[in-house]
This record gives sequence, C-alpha cells and structure tokens, in this order.
Amino acid sequence: MNAGMITAAYIAASICFILSLGGLSAQKSSRRGNMFGMIGMAIAIIATVASDNVSSYTLLIVLMVVGGGIGAILANRVEMTSMPQLVAILHSFVGLAATLVGFASYLDHSVVLQGAEKTIHNIEVYIGILIGAVTFTGSVIAFGKLQGVIGSKPLMLPGRHVFNAAIGVACIYLGYVFLGAENTSIGMTPLLFMTALALIFGIHMVMAIGGADMPVVISMLNSYSGWAAAATGFMLSNDLLIITGALVGSSGAILSYIMCKAMNRKFFSVIMGGFGTPKASSSGAAAQTGEHTATNADETAELLRDAKSVVIVPGYGMAVAHAQHPVSELTRLLRDRGVNVRFAIHPVAGRMPGHMNVLLAEAKVPYDIVLEMDEINDDLPDTDVVVVIGANDTVNPSAMDDPGSPIAGMPVLEVWKAGTVIISKRSMAVGYAGVENPLFFKENSKMLFGDAKKSVDELVSALK
Repeated sequence: MNAGMITAAYIAASICFILSLGGLSAQKSSRRGNMFGMIGMAIAIIATVASDNVSSYTLLIVLMVVGGGIGAILANRVEMTSMPQLVAILHSFVGLAATLVGFASYLDHSVVLQGAEKTIHNIEVYIGILIGAVTFTGSVIAFGKLQGVIGSKPLMLPGRHVFNAAIGVACIYLGYVFLGAENTSIGMTPLLFMTALALIFGIHMVMAIGGADMPVVISMLNSYSGWAAAATGFMLSNDLLIITGALVGSSGAILSYIMCKAMNRKFFSVIMGGFGTPKASSSGAAAQTGEHTATNADETAELLRDAKSVVIVPGYGMAVAHAQHPVSELTRLLRDRGVNVRFAIHPVAGRMPGHMNVLLAEAKVPYDIVLEMDEINDDLPDTDVVVVIGANDTVNPSAMDDPGSPIAGMPVLEVWKAGTVIISKRSMAVGYAGVENPLFFKENSKMLFGDAKKSVDELVSALK
C-alpha cells in the first residue's frame, strides 16, 4: 500500500474516531459510537499492517494473535464491576508503550538527525517518556486502589508538595542536560534518571489521592495516556497516533474538568491530595453516632406500593452485588402499578464516570428515566420514597452541613429531603472515602441490611 493510500486510510480512521466520541456522548447513540470506534480501529490496523514499514510479518502476526487473544479473554472474563480496574491497567499499558517507544526511538541510529530536527526529536522523546512513565506507575497504583490491593486512604507524606516540586525541577534540569548531550551514550544518563523520577512521581501522585476522587483519577489518567500516545505519534512520525492521542487526551482532560466541577473540586487540588485529607471538623461529623432504624423487605414493599413517586439511587454496592437486573425488574413492577419511578445518578457514582449508566443500560432500564444529579435534585423534596442501593458518599449530607468534613463542598444527591429514604447496605460501614454518613441516623431513614441483590429480589417477590 503506497503512502497516499496509507494517509487516506488514516484520515478515514480519524473521522471514525471523532464520530465515535460524538456517539458516546449520549446513551441512545453509544452503540453507534462504539461501532464507529471499531471500524476506525480496524481501518488503522489494516493500513498499518499493509504499509511498507513492516519488516517481519511473522513477528507482527504472532504479536497480534497474542495481544488479541489476551484482549478477548479479558473482555469475556472481566465483569462490569471490574471495568474501572481494567481501564486503569489498560492505561498503564499505553504509558509503558510510550516509554519503551521513546527509548527505542532515541537509540535508533538508522536515521541521522542534525540541528533543529535533532533537538525537536529529542524533546519529543523526553516528553513522551516523561508522560508515559507517570501514566504507567500512576495507572498501576490506581488499579491497586480500585482492586482493593492498596488502601483507598490518601498517603499524606510530610513535605509532599516540596517533594513533588523538587521532582518537577529535577526533571526540567535533566531535560536541559539531555538536550545538550553530544551523543546517545551521554544522553542516556539524564534520560534514565528522569524516567526513574517520573515513575516515582506517578506512584506518589496517585497514592496521595483519596478514594472519593478515584473517578477523576481514572479520567485524568485517560487524558495522560492520550497525550502519551500523541507523543509516540510524533516520535514515529505517525499522523494517526498524533490525532488519536490528541482526541483521547483532550476528551479525558475535559471529562476530568467536568468531574471536578461536579464535585466542587479544583483539578490541581485533586492532584495534590484529593478527598480524604484530614481536616479539623467543627461539628465532629467524622464521629457521627446515633440510633438507626432497621426495616425489612415487606415493610419497604408496603411503602413502595403506597408511593406515587420513587427515586432509585444506585451506587457501587449495586454493581458489586450484580443487582442491576433485579432493580430493573423492580422498576418495571412499580411502573406497571402507575408509580413514577426515576433514577438519580451522581457524576461520580461507582468507580469511574458513567459506571452506573452502563450497568442500568445493560439491565434494559429505559434511558428517559435515568437522570443526572442536576436534573433531579430539585424534585427530591416532592418524592415519596428514595431507595439508595449501595451508594454512600454521594448521598452524604456532611458535604453540605459540615465545613470540616473531608468531602465538604461536594455536591450530593439530597435524598434526605424526600418523604422516606430506604438505604440498602450490608452494614453501617463507611463508604469508599472513609467518611461517616449522618443520613443513616435521620428520622426518615430506614436501613435495609443485606446483600443488595438479595434485598431487591425480596422486594420484587413482596410486590408480586
């Protein structure tokens, strides 16, 4: 395939990727968006395989079969509850690839560059390795936190800001030394030192971010992986990688901004610590105590029968219990009885943006009754019953009532304003952010203890 056809194929693939992002911006068009993405990737792979740059088809085919096989196995085995972990570890692969390509490009002596061309290429290599290394270790730590291998509480090292600043200054200095190196052997020393610092920074950056900010971390790492891919594209002179990386990087940055705005957070404050940082609480909400009221499936079913309006608030607990299908059945039964049922989705519900939306779509919950926080919060005072299934931090009134709370200022679903709040949880344990929830002790709150799937199944049986 000649260069002109390769370029045309890359343009077609880029258009498909843009259409894919456009389709994924809404639930109704998401399936079409996924289809455009698959078509674009297929075009890109075929064009790359057919290009004159391939020197060994045997090696290429073996690697494609191995990689494709691993991907197919993961796609079939990984459940929706583990999707955030899968996304995080895939981001780490992109970062590692960018780092390795950077070193390979720097050590490639087949192309001799001089003057400005050499300087520009070395800048591309340096930035690509820097972003790739940070993305790699940051994504690995994010995977560990989401998987529960690493605790969700932020690591607050003394002088951590000075430590981060020192790494930044050191990387700038090493970049200056690297660009002034006369040959590859001399340049490798500052490049390796910078890589080590970038790997350390990636670990420290994500370790210092609390559990409640993990959805922002996922979108942030998504952005980093995009910029790493774009840097790889510059190093390899591959227009498609540059375009695709820029699309992923910019869309991830925009998503991070939207998530931070939804949580009343500043992006840099998330990077520098995030939720979970200890504060001096004036009201002592962190040690909230009181009497909770327990209920059962029969009592809850009776409340739902008498209700005219019901709002269901799903959280990560619903995902872990695989309760989305019973919840869909519960929704159908209530709607058949003439009850106005809607879903309230907090922007950071679950462990990654859109997690709850995907689960509900999988369970065939109608799109038109799934509403975002800003769309439904004003309706909650007029709601008869709110059923909270596995959510915790996103319905915590401490965010509004306690200026000293670690989640102070975070917009939440104001479910306590409804007539009755049913909270389906396994226990009275705190949420992922490690913050006590006064909602459990309010007079209009009732605790429905047990596995979410089992509890909702019992509700469905009682209603039938």
